[in-house]
Amino acid sequence: MKLLAGVDLLKTPAVIKTLSFFFISIAFFYFGKRWSESDDYQQLIFFSSSASSDADARQRPPSVTLSPNLGKSFNLSSLITPGSEEYGQMSTASTPASSPPAVAVTASPPPPPPPSQITRFGIVDENGTMSDDFEVGNFDPDFVDDWKNNGSEIQADGGKEGGDGGRITIKRYELCPETMREYIPCLDNVEAIKKLNSTEKGEKFERHCPEKDKGLNCLVPAPKGYRQPIPWPRSRDEVWFNNVPHTRLAEDKGGQNWIYKEKDKFKFPGGGTQFIHGADQYLTRISQMVSDITFGHHIRVVLDIGCGVASFGAYLLSRNVVTMSVAPKDVHENQIQFALERGVPAMVAAFATRRLLYPSQAFDLVHCSRCRINWTRDDGILLLEVNRMLRAGGYFAWAAQPVYKHELVLEEQWEEMLNLTIRLCWELVKKEGYIAIWKKPMNNTCYLGRGTDTNPPLCEPNDDPDNVWYTDLKACITPLPENGYGANATDWPARLQNPPDRLQTILMDAVISRNELFRAESKYWNEIIGSYVRALHWKDIRLRNVLDMKAGFGGFAAAIVEHKLDCWVLNVVPVSGPNTLPVIYDRGLLGVMHDWCEPFDTYPRTYDLLHAAGLFSVEKKRCNMSSIMLEMDRILRPGGRVYIRDSITVMDELQEIGKAMGWHMTLRDTAEGPHASYRILTCDKHLLHT
Repeated sequence: MKLLAGVDLLKTPAVIKTLSFFFISIAFFYFGKRWSESDDYQQLIFFSSSASSDADARQRPPSVTLSPNLGKSFNLSSLITPGSEEYGQMSTASTPASSPPAVAVTASPPPPPPPSQITRFGIVDENGTMSDDFEVGNFDPDFVDDWKNNGSEIQADGGKEGGDGGRITIKRYELCPETMREYIPCLDNVEAIKKLNSTEKGEKFERHCPEKDKGLNCLVPAPKGYRQPIPWPRSRDEVWFNNVPHTRLAEDKGGQNWIYKEKDKFKFPGGGTQFIHGADQYLTRISQMVSDITFGHHIRVVLDIGCGVASFGAYLLSRNVVTMSVAPKDVHENQIQFALERGVPAMVAAFATRRLLYPSQAFDLVHCSRCRINWTRDDGILLLEVNRMLRAGGYFAWAAQPVYKHELVLEEQWEEMLNLTIRLCWELVKKEGYIAIWKKPMNNTCYLGRGTDTNPPLCEPNDDPDNVWYTDLKACITPLPENGYGANATDWPARLQNPPDRLQTILMDAVISRNELFRAESKYWNEIIGSYVRALHWKDIRLRNVLDMKAGFGGFAAAIVEHKLDCWVLNVVPVSGPNTLPVIYDRGLLGVMHDWCEPFDTYPRTYDLLHAAGLFSVEKKRCNMSSIMLEMDRILRPGGRVYIRDSITVMDELQEIGKAMGWHMTLRDTAEGPHASYRILTCDKHLLHT
């Protein structure tokens, strides 16, 4: 019975299928082996294997068995179907027409070509290891656009938001001539400068804007060979030559350790005319001269006059100090351009006949190192402008030849300077080597104790020291507020979020407490920047030079600091709104007054990010929106970004203008959702070339 059961088991379908598969496999293996031994076909190469022990296998490296057909030639024409595309190509390449083509094939492939030269684009080298020795690559082709000056037209959405109004045709803007690649409209107005009655006081270095019908109407091009700027902090020490292709400053100041050219870069050793051994050592010396000069604590906001390439301000950044570096566009006209390319805060500005565009009591320290300014001319009117901007109890550091040289002319200049500062009630707290440091009084006691006939006099009570837009200099002393406002700013970083006293002096319609408005704005922007960091990956994109075009109390810039983004922000306070500049400086931030109906005083390709919240819905009543957008394009770097947070009513027109300028834009909902009255327009500027 058991035997019969075994036989019945062998007859089951599962066993039959298994046995069939086994015998078929053996048959295929046998025929395949016989077939591969035929001389008509080339054998494959197999890794050898042996029945050696595991220990032997681990000790002996793997070997390769070569085909016995090595070095033989074969006729492959029989393997190709006549009439096929491959056959036709081979036939036309054959030599005698009567004989079939023969191709010599060897099993040994030719040696591989040498590896191409590796171009470094990041900080991982060719061996896969992290390295600080890397180069920034050229622009991604996706960020380079062909832009022909042929007056071509483009299609854009028109009518209602979202394109419901159909398509409209816009004529796109042309590229400006190459000669305008560093054009600053209000400082390069040759026609207006020629009409000036006098230029002896530096009038030609001040703002002279073109008439409205002669404003910028094209896209300022980048220099040939322009590359993405070197990222901070490396940019402090080197920039691409092609981005600022001017050698005069290197030729004139190379011996003073300012700047020199090396291959395709400019290098910045960190020196200056009076500190050729380096700005860092120079800063340490200043702080040792006066114990109260504690950079990053009591001293937070600094003005550097005649800054050169801004090495003084560049090295202060590592000490938690922000510096407004200023210089005119004079014979060394590219010094501010170098500073901005390095990623250091800077503006083109001149001490001439008008007030600088900064508020009273803005700076904790003002520095002038060989800044080539005659401080005692015209009853000391230029030093009086410094006095207006210097915070009560602030310091003025002067490094110049009259401080230390014993020549008759220079000694007379020193005596004049000493006499003027005494009349200004400044205290000479230290004179050491080539540096002299004065301190401004904390209150008006000294001013009121002077004789009635002492010059310069106090300014009239109706003079507003914060009125700076096209305001002439005045040869008078700006008295300090009797309530001490401005003098009692807290140390950094506490001052960033503390509502300052001068908040109460801002002329604005405020239903609720100004302190509550201040805190609400700070909280609002802190949440917004947090969402940008999370959703739009702001910490991963290139951000260094940032401009907030409508800054309010500086909440946007404060949030940038709080989120530790490695960039600096210049806060612009438009003339069309309340003057909040004193509050911005009391917080330890940088700012400037401006009218966006006119061009801005900076070089093309200055900023990585332009931020405009609620700007266009206000300025459209008084300014040409296309003029503002063209100015934004001028000062924005290729590869830079624009964030416009504004009313739906202006978005259509902004998108039309943006497309005509070649911007790549995305319209986004705010956090309030799709039914909110505001939208966010994010824009990318590409590198345009013809």
